Amino acid sequence: MRQLAATMPGSLRILFPGVVSSITVALAARFISEHYGAPVMLMALLLGMAFTFLAEAGSTTAPGIEFASKKLLRFGVALLGLGITVQQIASAGIEVVLVTFAGVGLTIAGGVVLARILGRPLPFGLLAGGAVAICGASAALAISSVLPRSDANHERDTIFTVIAVTALSTLAMILYPMIGAALGLSDHAMGVFFGATIHDVAQVVGAGYSVSEEAGATATFVKLLRVALLVPIVVALSVMFGRNPAAGQAGSLPIPFFVIGFAALVLIGSANLVPPDVTAMLLELSRWCLITAIAALGMKTSLKKLGEVGGSAIAIVCGLTVLLAGFALGAIHLLKI
Repeated sequence: MRQLAATMPGSLRILFPGVVSSITVALAARFISEHYGAPVMLMALLLGMAFTFLAEAGSTTAPGIEFASKKLLRFGVALLGLGITVQQIASAGIEVVLVTFAGVGLTIAGGVVLARILGRPLPFGLLAGGAVAICGASAALAISSVLPRSDANHERDTIFTVIAVTALSTLAMILYPMIGAALGLSDHAMGVFFGATIHDVAQVVGAGYSVSEEAGATATFVKLLRVALLVPIVVALSVMFGRNPAAGQAGSLPIPFFVIGFAALVLIGSANLVPPDVTAMLLELSRWCLITAIAALGMKTSLKKLGEVGGSAIAIVCGLTVLLAGFALGAIHLLKI
């Protein structure tokens, strides 16, 4: 390994140890997930936290871990655009689109309001609201990358949000099918409910297909509608904080390049310019980039700091989850979906 690193250009040689360390943790997390059924993102975080010493200032692995937690993260988020097409969005019924979009808007607004009531900063409200509203861990990572980093607790809050939404998403995968059955929802309505409320894609698929093929297909599609909103939300936040001198980003491009890449790949996928096999391969690469990035974030966050987040943060994430579920069930009933 050292001989390989020695043959690399200077910049790559500096990043190599940390990137390899992050990939190794990601591989271990994937192994645990595949063999024991644990959420891979959560495993990557927890395993990464066991190696926080690798991210300490002055260590040879620190630069690569920093690179993985930021650059690989943005690259992975951009590639997610290939999983969404304009045709999918256009083919949805207007009621489903309204429920999905309104739920996202309500949840993000709820995050801002709850953060204000409970004394948390605005960025945390946006981070928690966006993660619950859109797509869990992936949304948390994407939104975190455009929020101001002047707050020393920024990375700690990001890690907490990822852990919280992953845990709640897994719990929802178990409870929501029972709730849907108790309420007498049809398979189609259950799919809408799961897709509009459960945080992470994997848990949405798991909950949907545990009920039926129709529920699974509907849940997956509705979930992708929520994921499609990641671009306008991140763009809006980029403009909002990019024009705020206090964010330390004045004069910088308000729309990050990875967001432009995400939108471009949605259009490319919609035009069928990429063969299905290549699309599948790139989406898998996206998944690996996100797992590696979250492992690196785990290495940069200590359990002691995570414990300092406070009960108000837990209350916000749980409250937003209940708010989104209640809104979706009410809308499904009123619109007779």
